[in-house]
Amino acid sequence: MEFVILGVILGVVFVAALVGFLRAPSRRELRSAERPQIATSQTQTIETAPPEAPEQLAPTLPSVETAPPEPALDVPPPSAGRMVRLRSRLARSQSGFGRGLLTLLARDSIDDDTWDEVEETLLTADVGVAATRQIVDNLQTQVKVMGARTPEQVRTMLRDQLLVALGQDLDRTLRTARHEEDSVDGKGGRPAVVLVVGVNGTGKTTTCGKLGRALVGDGRRVVLGAADTFRAAAAEQLTTWGERVGAHVVRGPEGSDPASVAFDAVKEGVDEGVDTVLIDTAGRLHTKQGLMDELGKVKRVVERQGPVDEVLLVLDATTGQNGLVQARVFGEVVDVTGIVLTKLDGTAKGGIVIAVQRELGVPVKLVGLGEGPDDLAPFEPEAFVDALLGDE
Repeated sequence: MEFVILGVILGVVFVAALVGFLRAPSRRELRSAERPQIATSQTQTIETAPPEAPEQLAPTLPSVETAPPEPALDVPPPSAGRMVRLRSRLARSQSGFGRGLLTLLARDSIDDDTWDEVEETLLTADVGVAATRQIVDNLQTQVKVMGARTPEQVRTMLRDQLLVALGQDLDRTLRTARHEEDSVDGKGGRPAVVLVVGVNGTGKTTTCGKLGRALVGDGRRVVLGAADTFRAAAAEQLTTWGERVGAHVVRGPEGSDPASVAFDAVKEGVDEGVDTVLIDTAGRLHTKQGLMDELGKVKRVVERQGPVDEVLLVLDATTGQNGLVQARVFGEVVDVTGIVLTKLDGTAKGGIVIAVQRELGVPVKLVGLGEGPDDLAPFEPEAFVDALLGDE
């Protein structure tokens, strides 16, 4: 009985073990079952990985504003020899006058009609009645003495007479040098003072700017005084000229007292120790007595600090004989010391140089021969006559 029970138990255990063995998963099944878990684990790792930290921006330095470079100043050429360099411009406008005289005087026989033509040619060129009479008389005497004449002799004869009429020996020095021997308020020498005057439209402001530029080219230190307070454009124009060459400009409000501006300009010239003070005055008709009196006041106020060295009257060469009346009135008010003839390259009436000198008794010191900044030249009689007569 006991053996039967033991056998039954063993049988049950055996059957249970056999069933368990048959139901156990194989290794392949185990590997397959593990793969999803591994994949899930990798996916979770990827999903839960912390995001990369953004790159830290470099600190921004504050921008530093740099001042724009100062414009380079113009370096003007010296004024010496300018008229010789610009002679071709004179020759283009004046050659008819010179060639006409040479042709008449080169005739084998010169009768009264020929001399009348010579006289007419001179008068047409605005030489003036008195100067024309003197030139013709001298030429008649020389022709009688010489008799037969070659073209070279005629040219030399005419050249000599024109130089005499132009006043070859006149002092055309422009007094712009500093007075080292004079003292102002114990500050040492004083600058030369140049007053620029004239009627409307003759080119005073432009002449003043060009003269300042020429003086800088000659090594002078310059202050410009914008005493034309009636036109704001005049002060602006003069300021532009000064800025180009580094010359300081003294100006006042529009409509202010021109005498006060002129006085301040001279004072600044003294304080800065410059060589020359150029004062541009307003244009005024010579027939307006009130304006002419004001010009006299400007000169008197400036002279409180020292004498005015130059009073330059600017005349438009194209106005011809009309400029002589202007010259006479200005000469009575402000004691003109020199003439500036502008637009001389634009007229065939170069004889005005002779006429205006005889009228005022003062020399032509400067001539304008174009619109360029360096087209203002010291007047040289020899270069002028050679331009009239052309090259030999």
